[in-house]
Amino acid sequence: MGGAERDLIRILPSLNELFSVTMATIQPSPELVEVCATNEIGLITPESDWEVPRDALSTILDSGRDSASRAWGSCNGLEDAMTSAMALHLVSGDGSLPILDHVPPGLRVHLHLLEPHRGLYEDVLHRRVDGSPRRNLTLTNAALSRARSRDKALIMDLMSREGSAVSGNSNFIAKRAMEVYGIKAGVLWPCVDVQEFPEDRSGDPENPYPGSGDYVVTVGKASFVKGTWETISMLSGSGLSLAQVGGGDSESIELLRSHAESIGVDFWSAPRLSSPELVSLMRGARAVVSMAHKESFGLTPIESFSVGTPALYVDEGGFRETIEDGKNGRLIGRTDIEGWHNALLQSSDQRIRDEWAARGRERISQLDLGPEAHARRIREILSG
Repeated sequence: MGGAERDLIRILPSLNELFSVTMATIQPSPELVEVCATNEIGLITPESDWEVPRDALSTILDSGRDSASRAWGSCNGLEDAMTSAMALHLVSGDGSLPILDHVPPGLRVHLHLLEPHRGLYEDVLHRRVDGSPRRNLTLTNAALSRARSRDKALIMDLMSREGSAVSGNSNFIAKRAMEVYGIKAGVLWPCVDVQEFPEDRSGDPENPYPGSGDYVVTVGKASFVKGTWETISMLSGSGLSLAQVGGGDSESIELLRSHAESIGVDFWSAPRLSSPELVSLMRGARAVVSMAHKESFGLTPIESFSVGTPALYVDEGGFRETIEDGKNGRLIGRTDIEGWHNALLQSSDQRIRDEWAARGRERISQLDLGPEAHARRIREILSG
């Protein structure tokens, strides 16, 4: 699962204590089904799960927007649920915004904007894992003009609704909302559950990492936007292996394996791990690292703080909101390879690890990033 889905799943029980919650999605996961059943939360889904169309023609024609709208329209019980609801808390993502085609007039909507659609407003999703363009970027940008117009129209429809509100998931994304849409957004940070990512290691399952020796962990689907290729390149000469959580398409994984082998870096990819397995993998690592391009917030730094593993991240985007360089982790320039290697050496010092872990947990408390606080903030927004 991506970080956004993990975040939504972990706040649902707390949100359900403040409201009577009904959850609607066109892409249910087993974990979501389980948490809804455990907490007696109604779950509305279509008969057939919606899939994001990935081919170039569908992207240009914006057919995913239309198919997502049809999927929402096919959800039995959705209309009744929205008619009786006091508000809709909408989390952005693939296929999310077209639900607005079906929202009844007068229903208050709060959009938790995780990021403006990066495929429409940036080129990072139009590159292969090694950074090479999939097709001519100028022509791609021009071809997506219709999709951008329709995306902005959905946001303007939202903003025209009485009582509507938008919150970015970081100050960085609030700024991007103004740049892309010209709207003023608040900030609603994601959360971490310290019971899910515990300081105590006694309940950890066996570490799923199959290799021997020191390794670092990076979390996110293998892609250019997540900086997976650059992370492997950075590790050259460090003696450390890379454990990548999130998998990826077969072409990208094979390119990464070949690249890693060519520069002497051991590479292991896990398409999907449970939270306990992820905790065990993180805890056994030298560090959790990311060279993602302008990440909106980034859950893994605070998850790393919680389990006590050093967080080494590129000095960009939302990472700056949780990591204080040299105090609870490191923020490092993308091209500063010497700086990365020095940070990796720092991460082997137990005194530094302990100090960063303590200050990282203090940062979680300072920002009040627990699920209960997140749910309270949603209530305050909807009551405002």
